[in-house]
Formats: sequence, C-alpha cells, structure tokens
Amino acid sequence: MNILIIGYGQMGQSIEAYAVDKGHIIVAKIDQPEEWKEINSDEVDVAIEFTQPDAAFANITQCFEHGIPVISGTTGWLDKYDQAIDLCNEKAGTFLYASNFSLGVNIFFKLNEWLAKVMAKQTAYKPSIEEIHHTRKKDKPSGTAISLAEGIIGSSKCYTGWSFDENGDNIQMESKREGDVPGTHFVRYNSSVDNIEIKHEAFSREGFVAGAVAVAEWIRNKKGVYTMDDFLGL
Repeated sequence: MNILIIGYGQMGQSIEAYAVDKGHIIVAKIDQPEEWKEINSDEVDVAIEFTQPDAAFANITQCFEHGIPVISGTTGWLDKYDQAIDLCNEKAGTFLYASNFSLGVNIFFKLNEWLAKVMAKQTAYKPSIEEIHHTRKKDKPSGTAISLAEGIIGSSKCYTGWSFDENGDNIQMESKREGDVPGTHFVRYNSSVDNIEIKHEAFSREGFVAGAVAVAEWIRNKKGVYTMDDFLGL
C-alpha cells in the first residue's frame, strides 16, 4: 500500500516506522501546505492525517480535491466536520475521522455508553471526565474526552453538554497536561456515598499507530464517509 503521511510530528514518524515495518511504502510526507503541489495522487492509495486543529480541514479538503482516500486523527477542528462530510460526498471521496484509533479506546467508548444507560436513572450520581495528555497536546479537552462526553449525552439523555465548570449542570470535564503521557481517560460517577470509575490508560502510542494503519488498509478501496464503528463492525 502506498501511503501519504500528512503531518510529520511524533505520530507521523511513528506511523511511518510501523507502516514500513509492515511492508507498506511511504510515497510522500507533507508537513507544510506548499508541499501539496509536489503530490502525484496517482501514486497514493491512502493518506493518514495527524496535524494540528488549524490545518486539518485544509489537508482533508486537499485529499478530496486530489481524489485520495483519507483518514484523520487530528482533534480540535470538528466545527468544520459537517463541511468535510458534505465535501467528501460532493467529490465522491473517502473519509474516516476518529478521535482515537486505538482498539482499546473504542471498546472503552462502548463500555462508557453502556454505563451511561445503566446510570441514567441513578440521579444521585453525577458524571465527570478527566483526561491527561503530554504537554505538547494543544487542544483541551482531548477529542477522546469529547467523544466520551458525547457518548454519555447520547446514551443517558440526561445531559446536553460538558463544561469545565465544577458547579454546572453539564458533565464536568478536567484536562491535565503532564510530561509525555500518551493518553489517560477516566469516566467517574460520584455520589455522596461512593464513586464508580472506568479508566483507559495508553502505555505508548503503539495502539494509536497500529489502529490508524489498520484502518488505512481497510478503507483504501472504499467510497464514502465511515466511522470506527464501521471498521470494527460495532
């Protein structure tokens, strides 16, 4: 498989090493907007995009314009997600966005949704989410934490949003930036008498990298907009 890597930070470099080890070819890497003019779309089977919130939509758009299937793991740009879907459909493109490509995290998402349904009638408990990431991560909260909040909102029907405000009626969110933490997420339900907690802790970026490459392998010959649920058959 011929892969275009968009974004050559730590994730991009890790994806390159993993993909090459699996026998794939990195045909090009883009780290600056002007590098798009050097891309020959005929040489690319799929693009993997991990950049910054202010660059993601433009990069995804470029993939649609070039007829390149693209998966994106960049978070913090979802105010333009609907535009990306519309453009993908207009251009008959291929697109999958995931706040997290880790298999374990996506199982955690489903556990979170199930727990939210169970807790929906337990009014004595108040949900909260805590996420911890490395100090280089710019967006707060993480896309994974937002996905967890959306899972609670959609499954419990008890809340309409999340907030950093401890005294609000929404799901309380807390973001921490520490050292080189790959990603740790807690979902808690607190009452005056006890606490229920589920947790996902990534030990390294390997789970994210392996998941991204697996999704790229799966989507390369498809058309349309997909999610991780489609990939996992959930």
